[in-house]
This record gives sequence, C-alpha cells and structure tokens, in this order.
Amino acid sequence: MKSIILASGSPRRKELLSQIGLEFKVITSNVSEDTLFTSPEDMVKDLAYNKGMAVYHTLSDEEKQNSIVISADTIVYHNGKVLLKPVDERDAFNILKSLSGKKHEVFTGTFIKSGNFSSSFCEKTSVELFDISDEEIRDYIASGEPFDKAGAYGIQGLFARYIKGIEGDYNNVVGLPVGRLYQELKKYDQIYCK
Repeated sequence: MKSIILASGSPRRKELLSQIGLEFKVITSNVSEDTLFTSPEDMVKDLAYNKGMAVYHTLSDEEKQNSIVISADTIVYHNGKVLLKPVDERDAFNILKSLSGKKHEVFTGTFIKSGNFSSSFCEKTSVELFDISDEEIRDYIASGEPFDKAGAYGIQGLFARYIKGIEGDYNNVVGLPVGRLYQELKKYDQIYCK
C-alpha cells in the first residue's frame, strides 16, 4: 500500500481526510499563492498543482514511488472577483458585506501525484447567504473565525447561521471535496484506509 501525504497544513482538510478513513502524514509547502489565471477553475487547479509538486520534489526517489501526494486550493468567487483570506478586519468586513444576501461560488482544485501518475480536478459549489447586518458582521469578525479562510468565513463554524442554501458538495466549501477525491483514488487502486 502506498502512504498518503497531504500537502496542506489546513486543519479542515486534515479533518476531512480523517473523516473518510484515510491515514496520512502532512508535509506543507511554502508556494506563493500569486498566480495569473483566466478562470477560477484554472486558478485553483494551478495552485493545487504547484503545492503538490513542491512537496513531491522534496521526496526521495523511493518515497515518490511509494507515496500519493494530495494537494488542494480553495477560493471564493463573487462578481468576477476572487475573494481570498482577509488581510485585516476592514477587509473581512468588506468581503462579508459584499456576500450578504447573495449567491457566490466556491472552487476547490485538487491535485494527486504518485510516481508517473497524476490527476487534477476542480469542484464548484454555489452558496447563497441570508442578509447579514453590519452588527452581525462585526460580531462574526470579533470571533476571529474569518481570518484564515477564503471569503472570510467558515461554513462549518459560526457562519452556518447565515447559510441560506448550497448547490453542490458541502465539503468542497469546507476545503476538500473528499467524495470526489476518494473516487479518483479508487480508479487507480491506490487507496489506503484504516
């Protein structure tokens, strides 16, 4: 059996992989998230590829043959703009104000690399929010939850109270479409479960 390496320090991605019964170790990369892109799908796939390959290149030849590297990148996309992690409270407020009462999309690109095999895909989920008052936005920012999350919110946390509906994979919004990932891994009989 091949060992799985998650090329991400995201606690949410670690939780999701554990939830579906995968054993893995974490190796993070310090890849820049600056990229030129023509579409949100291309952007997340490109960033996931760069992160995965950065970790893959740190492995020995033996590890490259006996490991599966999984990497991912998630963005929130609204009105033709990519909404990354907020840089400060003002940025978080502006992001959340722009999303209030509207629909937006969450894109996650996922990259898998093992020896000569590689695979890449993108999942898209539409999220609709209830109207959120300025006071509610400020209270949410005060919780500290928005600051390490694309789009300044975590659907699995306090922000769940503002979710009107979703179309697509909930786990994709959390940060990793694990159902699709598992199916991709199964295709190549390279899965290692507890």
